[in-house]
Amino acid sequence: MTSSYNEIGLSAETSWDPESRIPSSVLSYITNSNLNSNNSNKYQQLNFFFQLVALLKQQKRTGWINMGLKESESISDHMYRMSIMTLVLNPKSFNKLNNEIPDLNKCSKIALVHDIAESLVGDIVPHDENIDKIEKSKREFKAILYLCKIISNYNIDQANEIKELWIDYECQRNLEATIVKDIDKFELLMQTFEYERMYNKRMDEFYSCRKVIKNDEIKKLADELIDQRNTYLKENNL
Repeated sequence: MTSSYNEIGLSAETSWDPESRIPSSVLSYITNSNLNSNNSNKYQQLNFFFQLVALLKQQKRTGWINMGLKESESISDHMYRMSIMTLVLNPKSFNKLNNEIPDLNKCSKIALVHDIAESLVGDIVPHDENIDKIEKSKREFKAILYLCKIISNYNIDQANEIKELWIDYECQRNLEATIVKDIDKFELLMQTFEYERMYNKRMDEFYSCRKVIKNDEIKKLADELIDQRNTYLKENNL
């Protein structure tokens, strides 16, 4: 599948530079290699990509930082558990839409790449005072194009697949993407409940995301978790 960016409403027209977010120690690894050159060392560039992905392990999720939590998950922590969640779902449990059964292997791939642009952009939360939703989308799309350009020098087919999977999620253009979107919210609910028990404090504001979950199967998982949480709150007088 080849996307027309105009058709899907994505734009990378922003003055923001992906390389501005790369630590100098990582960027120096590729300084002497031209990313646009067919003669550049493809293994060097692939290792550069792997180092960029590692930035996801180092960045804490903004919502938890704003809550003042001393220990909190990284972006990659969030993506990893989402991927595991999609692996164990039963595709036959989802309501068939136009006789369509979801490809959960594709869901796992989408989950693995849906936040990969945040390795360069960071975790920008809604209602950020400095970066609005449109600018956030532009930066993330520019970051995806940057990352996939690096990969393409080694494996152009996989670079294109990662780009298309990311666009699937960003534009919610298939059933698999809607499932991953719901899993994104469900994983947030689960992490919130874990932190409520860890820090012995209520975090009611995060539970509003339950209402945006669309697929019935994920709704059932979310509601069962919320039942657990309500029991816990009652038992601990929170």
